Amino acid sequence: MPDARFEELSLPLFDQLYNFAHWLTQDRSEAEDLVQETYTKALRGFPGFQAGTNFRAWIFRILRNTFLTSRTGLKVAGQEDVEVDSLASVDPSPEATLIGKADRQVVREALQELSVPLREILLLCEVEEMAYEEIAQVLAIPVGTVMSRLYRARKALRGRLIQRFKGGSHGV
Repeated sequence: MPDARFEELSLPLFDQLYNFAHWLTQDRSEAEDLVQETYTKALRGFPGFQAGTNFRAWIFRILRNTFLTSRTGLKVAGQEDVEVDSLASVDPSPEATLIGKADRQVVREALQELSVPLREILLLCEVEEMAYEEIAQVLAIPVGTVMSRLYRARKALRGRLIQRFKGGSHGV
């Protein structure tokens, strides 16, 4: 039954899709709508999905294309409910917890300043841990473009972070 197979493949990806949608839209309600639209389109298109190909890349591409075609702009909103676990401190002291939260906020703000193409490539690589080939499938670009765009995105993010930390807007 195709619907059961779709559920089996798509439901484990729900949280990842939502997190990516939230980073793109920067709005919880829009992210929920975007994920719902993505699942609707993916279910409708599932009979055309080729078994043995990368389902994760396929559904992420649907989400991205839905975002690009149905959203006219990004809203600026807080990202409090999005975790950046890779930046969390190992030290549980109150001071370390406060610094860790401030650091995550600085990274969130710097990410929000990036253009959508730079932000999405960083999120797919660093947060979703997709391989270059998988990112290339999602974004419909060559692997070489993935690598160069990722380089530019990391450089831009690093520049913004350095500017924030040197500029004293760190806020701790």
